[in-house]
Amino acid sequence: MLNITFYIFIGITAIQLFYYLIVFGRFAFAKAQSVTPKKVPVSVIVCAKNEAENVKKYVPLIAEQDYPDFEVVLIDDASSDETLDILEEFEQKYPHVRLVKVENNEAFWANKKFALTLGIKSAKKQYLLFTDSDCYPTSKDWITQMSAQFSQNHTIVLGYGAYEKVKNSLLNKIIRFDEMLRATQYFAWAKMGSPYLGEGRNMAYKKDEFFAVNGYMSHMHVRSGEDSLFINQAATGKNTTVCYTPESFTYCEAKKTYRQWFAQKKRQIYLHSIFKGSDKLRIRLFFIAQLLFPFFAAALLILGYNWMYVVPVIGFRYLIAWLTLGYSAGKLKEKDVMYWFPFIEIMLIFTQLNVYVSNMFTKPVHWK
Repeated sequence: MLNITFYIFIGITAIQLFYYLIVFGRFAFAKAQSVTPKKVPVSVIVCAKNEAENVKKYVPLIAEQDYPDFEVVLIDDASSDETLDILEEFEQKYPHVRLVKVENNEAFWANKKFALTLGIKSAKKQYLLFTDSDCYPTSKDWITQMSAQFSQNHTIVLGYGAYEKVKNSLLNKIIRFDEMLRATQYFAWAKMGSPYLGEGRNMAYKKDEFFAVNGYMSHMHVRSGEDSLFINQAATGKNTTVCYTPESFTYCEAKKTYRQWFAQKKRQIYLHSIFKGSDKLRIRLFFIAQLLFPFFAAALLILGYNWMYVVPVIGFRYLIAWLTLGYSAGKLKEKDVMYWFPFIEIMLIFTQLNVYVSNMFTKPVHWK
C-alpha cells in the first residue's frame, strides 16, 4: 500500500514538474523583451465608480504619457461621490481627454461591462488600452511599451498589473506572490499559444476584437470578468501576445486585510468556473497537484516510508519550483516574495481550497 502511495506521489510530482519546467519555463526563462515603438493610434480606457481620490492622483499620470497619438476615455459609472466633478475638470484641462457619463440602467444596474461598452464604442482610436481607476503606470512610456507589441497578427496584448509593496506585511507578500504566480501562468500559456486569461489592470486589444465576439454579451449577466472572460473568449494563439517590460507595468494598492483579499480570490476563482473546459482543466490540474503534494509527502514520512526516497523528491520539486518562479519573479520585479516561498505557497494552497469550498455555498459580490 505504501509503495502505491509513493508511486502516486511521484505522479503528482511529475505533473508539477511539467507545469514548472515545460509550461511556466516558457515565460520564466524567456529572454528580456525588446521594444520597437509602433506609434499606432491608442485610446486609453479608464472606468471609475466612486473613485474620487484615486482619479485625482492617477489620471494625470495617464493623460501625460509620452506618446504621439492617443486619447484618454474616462468613464464615470454613475458615481455618487465627487468622481464626476473631478473627471469633468480633467476633460477641461487636457484636450485629448474625453468623458463618458453613464447613468444607472435598470437592465444593467451596477454592471461595469455596460459602462465599458459605452466607453469602447465612443473611443475614436482603433487600439484600446485598459487600466483601472485605482491603478497607475510605472513610467511615461507605458503606452509606448504596450502598443509596441501590436502587429498585423497580434491584436491582443496581455500586460502585468502589479501591486505596491508594503514593508513588514506578510499579507502583502502573499498577495504579490499570488499575482506573480497568476501572471506567470497566463503569460506562459499565451507564449505556448493557448491564452486563457488577462488582467484588466493592464491589457490592450484592437477594437475589432471586441466587436468580433459581440463584446461582453455572452457573459453580461456576470457582474465581473470584463477582462478574464473576454480574453477567455476572444484570445487565440495567433492573435495574442504578451508585454512584460518593466516600463509597461501598472501598479495599484493591494488589499489591506485578509478578508478583502479572500473576497477578491472568490471572484477570480468563480470566474474560472465559467472558462472553456480545457482552460478549467489546466487550472484545476495544477491546483490539485499543488494541494496533494504536501499531503502525500507528509503521509509517506509519517507512515515510515523510506525517507531516502521521499526527501530527494521533495527537495528536487522545491528546487525546480523555486528556480522557475525565481526567474519569473525577477522579470516581474517581485524577487523579495521568493524568500518566503515555501511558507507562502502553503498559505496560498489552503486559502484557495477555502475559496473553492466557500464558492460552493455563496456567490461572490461584484462591481461597486
